[in-house]
Amino acid sequence: MPHDTTRLHHVGHIVEDLAEASVLYGRLGFSVPPPSCPGMPRSAGGAPEPFGAANTHADFADSFLELATCLKAGETGRLPADTRLVPLEAPAEVRQRLVERIGETSADLAAYLDRFQGLHILMFSSPAIDDAAARLTSAGVRHGGVNTVRRAAPSGAESPIETIRYLEIDAQEPDTGTGAGTVPEGRVGIVADLDPGIQSARHLDHPNGATGLAEATLCVADEELTATYHRYAAYLGRRPRQEGEGLIFDLDGAALKIIPKSALAATLPGEELPALPALVAYTVTVRDLPLARDLLHRNGIPLRETPTGDFFVPAKAALGTAVVFRAG
Repeated sequence: MPHDTTRLHHVGHIVEDLAEASVLYGRLGFSVPPPSCPGMPRSAGGAPEPFGAANTHADFADSFLELATCLKAGETGRLPADTRLVPLEAPAEVRQRLVERIGETSADLAAYLDRFQGLHILMFSSPAIDDAAARLTSAGVRHGGVNTVRRAAPSGAESPIETIRYLEIDAQEPDTGTGAGTVPEGRVGIVADLDPGIQSARHLDHPNGATGLAEATLCVADEELTATYHRYAAYLGRRPRQEGEGLIFDLDGAALKIIPKSALAATLPGEELPALPALVAYTVTVRDLPLARDLLHRNGIPLRETPTGDFFVPAKAALGTAVVFRAG
């Protein structure tokens, strides 16, 4: 029977300063377009000003890396100068709810940053998201149901409108204080597969040769490994395989790696934990590993080797997350 979760859809890197992060990702060899941010006048007749949250993507054919930050009044200097404002244009009865939802998103991002700057979002891709929602419900996994949002598609896409359908997994106990759409390690959910006719219109070529999102690494306390295994087995409808002290959930062309704290030094030498549990790294595949390594050396990016032959940028040099490069 086909699985209803097939690969990684995206990971979200939450940063303090999006301008700084955009420059860093350029030095890492990713093509990152100007970010977008909601805009709203602060006074009647005034020009729209950024508020809430801003984000941008490094895109691949069937996945992407998200960079996001939250904004407070007067913090627009933390946005790149070319940030694209998206004015809120909606009927009054809808507009207020939009403002509330953007405020909720911004508050979530602020809470993540209070934990640490780094990875806090992990989304899996699904060709059948309604089936995935039904399976989660049958398995007793709390989630917010399938939501639908629409936005303008990029220029050159096959459709002028991009439809995004997603669900977010909630903490199993309503009174844990983690909030809706949040589990202990951050925001985890399932998103309908990206539309190839729309995704192909985005900038998919990267100077480092990156071709896709291959793996996310979650580190947990040793005593929480079994419970985390059971959670993700329910989320994904799959069983993992053992690899050393860790567990690997194999998806179609990608994977989730869950490691205990005791295995971090062997998995990512020299890395330190910001908190537990934590999404500590993501892995991208590249067409030419030596070429990617040379580009990073030229750009002054420090690198370390993994025991499996990959190389990675340490979290201290990459705003809180290790970035692993692997031959595709």
